[in-house]
Amino acid sequence: MSVVLCYRGREVTEADVAFVQELIARHPEKSRWALSRELCRAWDWRQQNGALRDMVCRGLMLALHRAGRIELPPVRRRPPNPLVTRKRRPPVVVDETPVCCRLRDLGVLTFRQVRRTDLEPAFEGLMEEHHYLGYTQPVGEHLKYMVFAGDRPVACFALSSAPRHLGPRDRFIGWSKEARRQNIRFLAYNTRFLVLPWVTVKHLASHLLGRMARRVSSDWEALYGHPIHYLESFITPSRHAGTCYKAANWRFLGLTTGRGKAAPTKRPNRPKKEVLGLPLTKRFREILSSVG
Repeated sequence: MSVVLCYRGREVTEADVAFVQELIARHPEKSRWALSRELCRAWDWRQQNGALRDMVCRGLMLALHRAGRIELPPVRRRPPNPLVTRKRRPPVVVDETPVCCRLRDLGVLTFRQVRRTDLEPAFEGLMEEHHYLGYTQPVGEHLKYMVFAGDRPVACFALSSAPRHLGPRDRFIGWSKEARRQNIRFLAYNTRFLVLPWVTVKHLASHLLGRMARRVSSDWEALYGHPIHYLESFITPSRHAGTCYKAANWRFLGLTTGRGKAAPTKRPNRPKKEVLGLPLTKRFREILSSVG
């Protein structure tokens, strides 16, 4: 049976298209949202935690609709996208007295995982105001850390689910497509790292990266029920040398293509970035390449 579409790891055949057409015909009263959930149940298409993959399924059905293979009912409502309409966080009032000292003189450094805590708005406000990329709400599984010296915040980390396709990383791990589909959840992407601009402490950044790497797996498992075996991040070479990552034993794996996941063509449309990776266990290749 010929494959007409491959979407998020699922191959859609002519028989699948016929099934979707029949499903839509049997439920003319249902919305696109309801139809996607019906299709998920029929295909038993679920996330690792058992929840229906209805968002992915809606994307698949929309792709078939745009290709003229099925006819979806008209859109009934367009709920606001909280990631687009999200209000800018107000500035956070913190002590901005300059900190310039040796690492050992900074005192005890405390990591706090602030997702779903009262400190989360402060984390978002600091990222929005002081990180050059601003703050963007992560999608999927993610953690947020604030690092304190005493009661003063000195740094912030954001980690989220890893991108599905990343050539340098995939070649480094050496996993198959099926292994990647099953095990991508065991990777985390360091989306933001911010040392607050009034903090100037030599070796602080690499020290914090090392501390974060030693605890992130257990913190992730406590929140999501599974560990992390590998970390990754991107660096824009024209802006940062990535010295702190390399000092913390992160490996340079290659460059991105400069296309991004939403590029309509295969032509680069953004600056290429360095891909850095950090295995968290010696057996990472064995674990991530296994298919069960």
